[in-house]
Amino acid sequence: MTDRLSEQTEGVFIISATPFTDDGAIDLQSADRLVDFYIERGVTGMTILGMMGEAPKLTVDEADGFMHHMIDRVAGRVPVVVGVSNAGLENLARLSRSSMDAGAAGVMIAPTPGLNTEAKIYSYFAQVFAALGPDIPVCYQDYPQSTGVHISVANFNRLVDDFEQLVMLKHEDCPGLTKLSEVRATGADRRRVSILVGNGGLYLPQELARGADGAMTGFAYPEMLVAVVAAYKAGHADRAETLFDAYLPLVRYEQQPGFGLAVRKEILRQRGAIASAAARAPGPKLSDIDRAELERLVARVEHRLEEIGR
Repeated sequence: MTDRLSEQTEGVFIISATPFTDDGAIDLQSADRLVDFYIERGVTGMTILGMMGEAPKLTVDEADGFMHHMIDRVAGRVPVVVGVSNAGLENLARLSRSSMDAGAAGVMIAPTPGLNTEAKIYSYFAQVFAALGPDIPVCYQDYPQSTGVHISVANFNRLVDDFEQLVMLKHEDCPGLTKLSEVRATGADRRRVSILVGNGGLYLPQELARGADGAMTGFAYPEMLVAVVAAYKAGHADRAETLFDAYLPLVRYEQQPGFGLAVRKEILRQRGAIASAAARAPGPKLSDIDRAELERLVARVEHRLEEIGR
C-alpha cells in the first residue's frame, strides 16, 4: 500500500492524460504505456481523472473502470490521487470510496461552479467532508479560471482549521503568487498543509520560492518538473531556473487555453507514450501548421538543452 496524502506530501504528482483511440474509446493499452512513461521519468506520484485528463467527458462507469485500471498498473510504485469532482455529491462520494478501496492515496476535489459567496463555498465543502468521512485525505483544487469559484485565503484557512482531512492545496489561481505567500504566512500558527502547483508549471520556480512543496500538473516533459523541484529543494535555485527556462517555450505553448490539451497529447504521442493524440469530442485538434510549429519549438528546446549540458 502506498503512502496516503498528508500535510508533508511533496515532489511532482503528474496529472495524467486519458488516452483515447481515434474513434474516442478509452485506450487502455496506451494507458499502460503512459503509466510506465511517467514513472520512468521520476515522478513522485500520479493524479488521474483531473480536468486535463478529460474526466468530465467520461461516464461514471468509465471513470471507475479507468481508475481501477490505472491504480492496478501503477501497482503501488507511486501514490495515486483521483480527481472525483462531480456535480452530484453521491457520485463524488461513491468514486472517492471506490478509489480509496482500490488503493488511492487520496482524492482531489474542485468546488462546483456557482459557489459565488464564501459561505456557499464553506457549506459545500462541509457537506463533501461529511459525505466522505474523516479517513479520506482531500486535496482542494483551487482553479477559478475553470470553475469560476474564488476562495479567499481566510476561507481556505477556515476549512483547514475545521476539517482535518483537508491536507493539500492544489494551487492554480492566477495571478496567484501573492495568494500562495499568504497561505504560507497565515499557516504559521495553524496546521500546515501541502501545496502543489498547477498551470502547467508556468510559474514553478517562483512558486517554489514562495513555499510550494512541488507540482501537480501535466506538462508533457515530466522529467523537467522533477529536475526543477529536486534542484530547488537541494538549494540550487539558479540551476533550477536555468533548466526551467530551457523548456519555457514549450511550457508556454502548452498553456494556451482551449488548445493546450491537444499540444500535450501530441507531444506525448511523439514521445511514444500514447498511440493517438485524440481528445474525446468535443475537443481541440492540431492543424498541419500547428504541428509544424510545435516540431520547431521542440527542436529549439532540444538544442537549448544541449547548450546547457542536459
